[in-house]
Amino acid sequence: MARVIAICNAKGGVGKTTTAVNLGAYLASMGRRVLLVDFDPQANASSALGSDPLKTDKSIYHGIIKEAHPEHIVKPTMLFNFHFIPSAPHLAGILVEFVNLPEREHFLRKFLHSLRHQYDYIIIDLPPSLSLLTINGLIAADEVLIPVQTEYYSLEGIGQLLEIIGLIRKNLGHDLKVSGALLTMYDKREHLSREVAKNLRSHFPHRVFETEIPRSVALAEAPSFSKPIILYRPDSSGAEAYKRLADEIISQEAPKIEQSISTPDFGNFNIV
Repeated sequence: MARVIAICNAKGGVGKTTTAVNLGAYLASMGRRVLLVDFDPQANASSALGSDPLKTDKSIYHGIIKEAHPEHIVKPTMLFNFHFIPSAPHLAGILVEFVNLPEREHFLRKFLHSLRHQYDYIIIDLPPSLSLLTINGLIAADEVLIPVQTEYYSLEGIGQLLEIIGLIRKNLGHDLKVSGALLTMYDKREHLSREVAKNLRSHFPHRVFETEIPRSVALAEAPSFSKPIILYRPDSSGAEAYKRLADEIISQEAPKIEQSISTPDFGNFNIV
């Protein structure tokens, strides 16, 4: 049965898609069967894996409205054991089409149910907003990984996301766990990066991964070649970081994941 991980942060540009694509690629390289679900209408993960969103005939949208069988929309990547389901701009239509439907938060979960036995990991790349799409993704997941860019403003949305997770647990009865926060675009030479990392590690009420994803030209370039970093620049610092992250994710398979939601000090980030 797959472990389903949503990659989520309400703020854009923090490395969600980069993390979804490259974490999936390294998990697959370590022998795990991985499915990446692009659930963002911008379809950046699909582009990064070689799919043209404007030419996509069948996407995750058609799967969740039952116009396409899962087997007809799952696509292979260049890596053995690594598959993906593409997105396209028409996915945004769900925000209007589902708004009055019963159990509208559970459509993605129901769709993925038939695929869970085929994979070890299902990674869901979510849009940078707290919309119905995001709620669907969180309900479909067992846990959420939160990328946090090492800049002050990226910290502001984390408390709101933790609040949403708490509401999902309380009101929808879904025991969503937090697998951890991931520091991205980290530059140890910058005072701000070091201070954000220090404060996050001190006050975040869940695990903060030991791995820190560095600023990397190779990570920024790889999507333009429709390749994950393991195929584009496996010798780069970004590639080495995502390999370490995959090791950390695999190491979580046995221990129980922290479930607390908040601490009195969380949010008191004092960058000096």
